[in-house]
Amino acid sequence: MGQNFNAFLAAVILAGTSTLLHNTAGAATADEIEDICNERYYNADPRTSVRRPQRPQHSKSRSASRLVRGLISEAPQHETSTPLQVPILDNTVSFRINQVRRHERGALKRDKLQQIEAEPNRDAYPEADPNPVKVTAETPVSTFGADVDRASYTLVRRHLLERDVLPPADAVRTEEIVNAFRYSYDAPTDLNGRFKPSIAMFPAPWSPRKQLLRIGIKAAQPAPDKRPPANIVFLIDVSGSMSSRDKLPLAKASVCMLLHKLNPQDRVALVVYAGAAGTKLKPTPAHERAKVLAALDDLESGGSTAGGEGIRLAYSLAEKSFRKNGVNRIVLATDGDFNVGIHEPRRLRDFISRKRKTGVFLTVLGFGLGNYRDTMMQTLSQAGNGMAAYIDNIKEARRVLVDDVLSSLVTVARDVKFQIEFNPERVAEYRLIGYETRLLKRTEFNNDRVDSGDIGAGHTVTALYELTLVGGDTLSYPLRYARKKTEGNVNAEFAFLRIRFKVRGEDRSRLIERSINESDAITEGVDVPTDARFAAAAAWFAEALRNSPHVPANWSDISRFADAVIGDGDPDERQEFLRLVRTAEEIADRGQRKIDQSHLDTRPVVENENEVLKILDDIMKEMMQGTDLIDKSPLSVT
Repeated sequence: MGQNFNAFLAAVILAGTSTLLHNTAGAATADEIEDICNERYYNADPRTSVRRPQRPQHSKSRSASRLVRGLISEAPQHETSTPLQVPILDNTVSFRINQVRRHERGALKRDKLQQIEAEPNRDAYPEADPNPVKVTAETPVSTFGADVDRASYTLVRRHLLERDVLPPADAVRTEEIVNAFRYSYDAPTDLNGRFKPSIAMFPAPWSPRKQLLRIGIKAAQPAPDKRPPANIVFLIDVSGSMSSRDKLPLAKASVCMLLHKLNPQDRVALVVYAGAAGTKLKPTPAHERAKVLAALDDLESGGSTAGGEGIRLAYSLAEKSFRKNGVNRIVLATDGDFNVGIHEPRRLRDFISRKRKTGVFLTVLGFGLGNYRDTMMQTLSQAGNGMAAYIDNIKEARRVLVDDVLSSLVTVARDVKFQIEFNPERVAEYRLIGYETRLLKRTEFNNDRVDSGDIGAGHTVTALYELTLVGGDTLSYPLRYARKKTEGNVNAEFAFLRIRFKVRGEDRSRLIERSINESDAITEGVDVPTDARFAAAAAWFAEALRNSPHVPANWSDISRFADAVIGDGDPDERQEFLRLVRTAEEIADRGQRKIDQSHLDTRPVVENENEVLKILDDIMKEMMQGTDLIDKSPLSVT
């Protein structure tokens, strides 16, 4: 009776708090919004959250077979026929298990040893090698589109802080790591104003004989009460792959947060898809939040994933309730695992590319790991004139959908393109750092029919080039028979910058031009703006994570440079970045020690689990004699 009463009382309090937020549109603070949505959907989920692996404590008397069982159960999942690495004391023993299938697996009967799971990790990321070094005399022009996404940064953070492993190299997009942070660039005074490029050229922290060219812009940000009315269609994946707590429950909490930041004149609708797609809530005034939340409450996961059909239905609904001169946007929450109906990335991209001409844009929110299709997320968001974010926890949902709600909803500049022409008499070689998936052809810069990245209200975009000046250590010999040709007084210029963008309501782009010359060069490190130095630290960190051949992955140097750039009074997001750098240094150092101490050439190859167990038992019997397992056994498997 007492438990039932307590549950009833909690429900009443929750409903009362929710009603208060419903009736005070725009008055709720960010903390209040986070608390109510967190308690209603995320913390309320009974499943245990995914946490960073902890090193279990074991007694010295722990048996060999029990230790083996713990090692195998804690090992990460691998595809069949890929190595299973089991660290024992200071060594890592690798096994290759062949032909293990789910229907063939049985319980291993030695000391209650459970089955070895060999489920594949189906995360998929776009493949893009780091940009190569370009010889200015041969290719003087570099062209690329803007990118304001921060999905890659959040993915990196989750791998480092939660999984205690370095992220897959393909999951790291340097420009998204750099652009995940706020920079204090000058912004236009109105939404249709011209960008004010912020330029700085200074020695590269990883190679003083090279220079970094930093180019930054910031979009105007209107007051919240000046935002045009919105027509939002929430498209939520409720398929079976969304069942874990860090997927559908977190997605519902995210939608709840955005809902509480909408204005009374806004309209929202809710479309879901699993084996089929359906309308859960027709366009409804945003101030009727109880009605919207009730529809959200009913969502449960199950079935296959007809993502393409869901997108079709969402666009149809958004077009029917279209707001002229307003914000018309679909917010898709998914892990990207489309497997029924239209699910090929190219077909979906073509469909969404056609639909963006209607004025309805697409924002993609990604959830979960193990089945996460980042390739699909990037394809959809780029085709839909939107942004892609990865939501790994309630705080990230708050940042994207509460703190940065204007940036997430209101697009102030479309098809933003950068083009830099380098002067071969000043710059011998250059390399664009990042933006590998945003590269454009030289002739596409002036073609307004070619789509490019969009920028939301208050967004900043930072681009970095690594330069080798004439007379420096180049990777190529100069052309012996090249003819030198200059016009006017251009020798003082390092490069010439052009930026194209479209403002709201216009289909013809505007052009900004600016020369980059000696006045932009900074020779003393102490004079380099803090924002520029921090961007360099973020780029160095990202390039090291993706194993770039152009940047030394010296983690101690990266950590020292980042520590020098970030002060105690800097924003929390930069303090978090410093924590990521230090964590990556620890993991990399741990992995290097394992490589140095393991005998990789003598890894046994086995055909079944029984052979794994026999070999491990033999090893453990030798090691258990006079060995203290408490201090030396690295039981955390990464």
